[in-house]
Amino acid sequence: MHSSSSTNEVGISLDASERNMTSIVIISIIATIGGFLFGFDSGVINGTVEGLQLAFHSESAGTGFNVASILLGCAVGAFFAGSWADTYGRRGILILAAALFVLSAWGAGIASSSAEFVIYRLIGGLAIGAASIICPAYISELVPAEYRGKLSSIQQIAIITGLTAAALSNYFLATAAGSATNPLWLGYTSWRWMFWVGAIPGAVFLLTLLTIPESPRFLVASGKKDKALAVLTKLYGAKAAAKTVDDIYASISHDHKPRFADLIAKGRVRPIVWVGIGLAVLQQFVGINVVFYYGSVLWRAAGFSESDSLAISVVSGAVSIGACFITFFLVDKIGRKPLLLIGSVGMTVTLALVAFAFAGAPLDAKGALMLSGTMGITALVAANLYVIFFNMSWGPVVWIMLGEMFPNQIRGTGLAIAGLAQWAANFLITWTFPMLLASALGLVGAYSIYAACSLFSVFFVIWWVKETKGVELENMEG
Repeated sequence: MHSSSSTNEVGISLDASERNMTSIVIISIIATIGGFLFGFDSGVINGTVEGLQLAFHSESAGTGFNVASILLGCAVGAFFAGSWADTYGRRGILILAAALFVLSAWGAGIASSSAEFVIYRLIGGLAIGAASIICPAYISELVPAEYRGKLSSIQQIAIITGLTAAALSNYFLATAAGSATNPLWLGYTSWRWMFWVGAIPGAVFLLTLLTIPESPRFLVASGKKDKALAVLTKLYGAKAAAKTVDDIYASISHDHKPRFADLIAKGRVRPIVWVGIGLAVLQQFVGINVVFYYGSVLWRAAGFSESDSLAISVVSGAVSIGACFITFFLVDKIGRKPLLLIGSVGMTVTLALVAFAFAGAPLDAKGALMLSGTMGITALVAANLYVIFFNMSWGPVVWIMLGEMFPNQIRGTGLAIAGLAQWAANFLITWTFPMLLASALGLVGAYSIYAACSLFSVFFVIWWVKETKGVELENMEG
């Protein structure tokens, strides 16, 4: 997995044979369980929408809020987790997030009213928001620069695996009960059990987090150089550890702890912060989470049965995991920017094709689309190609870049702002989709909007995104 020696960005020869890559990989995998939960808790709602409508007697706007409410919690969790991680540590915030995952899974399943359901989903959102930005940042701060993209991309694989696991769980539970709205075990309806299953990986995450170390970059910033040295020595060997601690120490300000004021330089918000916000927002404005949050609703609107719609969601998840492995093998070879560009162009074309397929479809007596054989195949193939392009590019690469692109001094606060923007954009897209679906714009209008945003992302990457492949965290410019 590595050569006998390597050179870091400041020209210091480091003996890679002293690295404990097994421990580094295991730590990275444990951290990405947070990504799995991020995906599972986000995707589990997909199979429960009809059950929520019946249980809480909600209309399209109310259903949209029930689905999207978790994203408000995500925005708050992402915003505060960044600065809290600078105060209490990356590992400490992840442990808190794991406990909240378990609480949310249990509470969403027992909810007896829309208000109660929203409260527990908000709690889950706090956990997802925190995990979404702290997990990739934690990984970036522990792994070697030449493997940082590869190991950080596991986060997206974990997210999609979580989404797929939720789709599979929903499918089997709905099949066992006959429908998501039918009783299953102990007299509780199937959709409630869909939420309760999520408590299991939440508990696993909580227990395994107790076995991993704190980020050495946080330890140095907190004045705990000896502890940072001990962590790095176990992972990289004594020589590399001493050099890295010195580099980290030199890269941070010593007159104050990280603060939001550090995001401003020469009276203006640092350009790197705007790039982070742009990446975070565009990742959502291309509409990817409509496919995962409303996948079964979308395909039922396009004329497929409930069973077929849930099955399509499972297939989309499996395809996504395969696409993530493209990033895993290429991101540290060809870089972040080329993958983003390829993804932007591919998503623009495939989203336009989906909109075209829907535009040519007639409506039945109930207003649902009736896709012909050709248009139905076109929509399915284009939608899954879109998912592939997203998950080989903007899905994993944005999380990789957000975790690594900010200088040490502003990583926590920069992530807080970018995370807030990301989840606010996610909320906006998720909340408005049912209303677009019920409006004159319909599926055609929704996908046309997402295609336009994807087209804009092409120029955003060309003009503003800088490559971070192979750059040491201590050398990131802001």
